[in-house]
Amino acid sequence: MSRLNTTALALLILTSFTMAQKGDPRAEEVPLPAKNGWNASLLLDIGRTGIWALGVFPVYPEYAVPEVIGLDDAGVAHVLVSYSGKWTPVRTVHDGRWLGAICQGDIDPRIEGPELYTGGQRGTLYQLTPHEGPTMSSRLIARFPGREIHTILCGELDPRSEGREILVFTRPGALFRVRPAAKGGTFETEKLQDLEGRYRDAVILPGKPGQTPRIAGVTRAGKLCLLQLDSQGVRWKTLYQAPMGMGRLSLRRSPGPIVLYASHDDGRILRFEEGKNGEWKTETIYLGPQGVRGVVSGRFHEDPEIESVAVFGYSKKVQLLHRKGTEAWKVETIFVDRDKGHYLAVAELDGRNSTEEIVGSGYGGRIFMLARPVGYGRPGIPTDPNTARTSSKPCSKRPCKGRK
Repeated sequence: MSRLNTTALALLILTSFTMAQKGDPRAEEVPLPAKNGWNASLLLDIGRTGIWALGVFPVYPEYAVPEVIGLDDAGVAHVLVSYSGKWTPVRTVHDGRWLGAICQGDIDPRIEGPELYTGGQRGTLYQLTPHEGPTMSSRLIARFPGREIHTILCGELDPRSEGREILVFTRPGALFRVRPAAKGGTFETEKLQDLEGRYRDAVILPGKPGQTPRIAGVTRAGKLCLLQLDSQGVRWKTLYQAPMGMGRLSLRRSPGPIVLYASHDDGRILRFEEGKNGEWKTETIYLGPQGVRGVVSGRFHEDPEIESVAVFGYSKKVQLLHRKGTEAWKVETIFVDRDKGHYLAVAELDGRNSTEEIVGSGYGGRIFMLARPVGYGRPGIPTDPNTARTSSKPCSKRPCKGRK
């Protein structure tokens, strides 16, 4: 056997041994230590290669549970498929440089159903198409030479363009529109405007039927802006500005007025609420550790009237901010990752509780899920006394027995 083959075999054995020691999410549910009434589990571990962004989308509708997509520092997109607590990665793209933006939309009429789109440091934009198996194909559809792709949005966002399109925010700062070309199965790219710096995050706001939706975005230049495309081009409105970079943005999805949560790099978490007259109220809700890199809102408590926001960053801690009504905000740490955090997402991934789940990733090279225990918020329904878990240390033996 050649030295190369011997080395490859040794690496394979070492990898298999390491997975056996720490648990393999492809083979079993792998618990992690969590705090304050939460459970944690491992979805993916690729070592110390950072995973910079996450998306949760229904990629394979035939499997019901939405898929978790992680974008790593080596330019690989990991599409995680769930099956009874196990998570199987389907890997695609392999760009060689970090990927940092992802969206899903039915953009290409030549493909049945929605596609995924992703891009990153090389300035290359990819279309990801799911197939049975599950498998995934990818193709390069646009290039932005000398630019990094930091944020992308999919939807019917520009009334000057027939159908749906992709908006691409780059560094150096610029806004591009990408849409299917009329012929040839290709895409066409148009630069819409130069921007002041890079947009690190953006969300599409709910709007009235028939109207082009507004987009909220946060910038490294310390701004929260609203933009809207109409027949005249791009219209902008600055809602907030401070001398500190802004990094993450989350839209509250519950009924009522539009509420946004945003982070400053120095650890401040802000809440923005739109009034009936179109004015926005700004409130600082947390003075946290430096380097916030993940902010998500969702239903994380049994009481749906409790307003909740999860944050994650360089402190390695996932912290939960919450209040009811006009009470004071409270904070508690629910998880500590093995390295600095970089992204959070929220989704319904476990129907055995009444709340949503939090998914996180970062410098530690792994994707984890935080969930309330089985039966949380579902009184009167019995749970398995031998396997139902509460927040605890991971089991030292396999298979796990119930911890109380």
